[in-house]
Amino acid sequence: MKLSPLQTARYQYNPKLPGMLRNGISEICVKNGAPTESVADQEKIQALFPNTYGKNEITFQKGTNTAEAKKQVVGVILSGGQAPGGHNVICGLYDALKATDKDNVLYGFKGGPSGLLEDDYIIFDDEYINAFRNTGGFDIIGSGRTKLETEEQFAVVAEVCKKHGINAIVIIGGDDSNTNAAVLAEYFAANNAGVQVIGCPKTIDGDLKNEDIECSFGFDTATKTYSEIIGNIERDANSAKKYWHFVKVMGRSASHVALECALQTRPNICLVGEEVAAKKMSMAEIADYIADSVATRAAKGWNFGVAIIPEGIVEFVPEFSVLIAEINELLAGEKTEVFNALPTWADKYAFIENGLTKESMAVFAILPQSIQQQLFLERDPHGNVQVSLIESEKLFSALVAENLKARKAAGKFNGKFSALHHFLGYEGRCAFPSNFDADYCYSLGYNAFMLIQYGYTGYLSKVSNLSKPAEEWVAGGMPMTKMMNIERRHGKDKPVIRKALVELDGAPFKFFAANRAEWAENTCFVYPGAIQYFGPSEVCDATTVTLALEKGEY
Repeated sequence: MKLSPLQTARYQYNPKLPGMLRNGISEICVKNGAPTESVADQEKIQALFPNTYGKNEITFQKGTNTAEAKKQVVGVILSGGQAPGGHNVICGLYDALKATDKDNVLYGFKGGPSGLLEDDYIIFDDEYINAFRNTGGFDIIGSGRTKLETEEQFAVVAEVCKKHGINAIVIIGGDDSNTNAAVLAEYFAANNAGVQVIGCPKTIDGDLKNEDIECSFGFDTATKTYSEIIGNIERDANSAKKYWHFVKVMGRSASHVALECALQTRPNICLVGEEVAAKKMSMAEIADYIADSVATRAAKGWNFGVAIIPEGIVEFVPEFSVLIAEINELLAGEKTEVFNALPTWADKYAFIENGLTKESMAVFAILPQSIQQQLFLERDPHGNVQVSLIESEKLFSALVAENLKARKAAGKFNGKFSALHHFLGYEGRCAFPSNFDADYCYSLGYNAFMLIQYGYTGYLSKVSNLSKPAEEWVAGGMPMTKMMNIERRHGKDKPVIRKALVELDGAPFKFFAANRAEWAENTCFVYPGAIQYFGPSEVCDATTVTLALEKGEY
């Protein structure tokens, strides 16, 4: 198969490691930090994790390696949605294993957690690994969304590990996957299974972060990929001068992706779900806010612009959340079959009108019919509305169009409004990783092996000081229980890693808030261009604007 020149060049790229990991594995020792406690619900979390709770944070530094010398047989899985750099986590893990002892073995379980349950695997060798270095995607072994959460599943995993002599498992995933990893580590510790569990923080959504995890891997590449496209759209809008582009970007539970893309491209409008929720903004208020920008720019003769919409924005709108809850109740159980059997949309509309409260019906009535019908598409496995299927970019452009129509009738708007729509999702999940993500992910994998070698379990591979050059990065580990709290899930209290939402008092949002009025009125577009892999370090190795602002370096 003929490769692209870029793919050939990326195979030859040597990822940069943190300084303390460059000394050679025989010269890396552990520095113990303070004991930890969970972010909330300490007594409940400790009771659920008696064997893995409260452990020390650790960092690696130069010194004599005191780990026990033994053959290491490790398993690895990719869990959840794709994120650029996942291949390099596995490559870093493999290289560290083989650098310690060429007889060490790495099993890759196929298709995510189900591969562990079904004992479906590949044993990595140099030839296989080398074909995936510095590439995007998860096709090295595939991924999956099976959850490891029952004792029956844990027992199966323990048997699979025993069969192959596996002494450690590395789980590469997001908050849910690493929650499952923490529970699995506790099970193994409680049952003396002799299997360690290490997690690696992955998600392009950016919501797996805290004071220790400065950035989840894949976020940098995905947001740069989206920002390139948004910048291209902005350039086209500024050239044609006749369209408003509504761009939906990934991020259902948090608006980190939308905010970072706005910081990189400076669009006229960017909605931040966390602010919408804090201000209890209604659909009409959001439409009015966008329409103000359209009208102000139209008065200057600029009938064009760009608006960024987070994927999960509607769930942050209080009145819309109530509407969704009522729809879920309206179609609970057998009522879905009754609804689906109605012959026409008019019949279904009457059914809806009869079942919703007056307040929710008022919200429902202002929605375009296409969006109304999307709310009644196929339910998720729990019988709930699949909010991700709602075309929120089209919803808000339609609401803005109605708002402007009313303004025009009142003589308050005489411009033009023509909307185009885009959804940037899968385009960013498997892109060639940026140099930052290639380096960061390789370091996470290499570091995961160091945690295994020193006998840690229930730890997340941690690389910090990420706004600095890789030489200054700090490698170590933190107990996964430190990130946990108790949340209500499906009617039960469950320990979960807390999602990190956009902080409205944080530096990234404050910078955005201080500048957005200027961006809304004028054309301040920035065109980031394609991800750069070769050239000055300040161009090729730079991380996100979000992280630079958080560290006071922007």
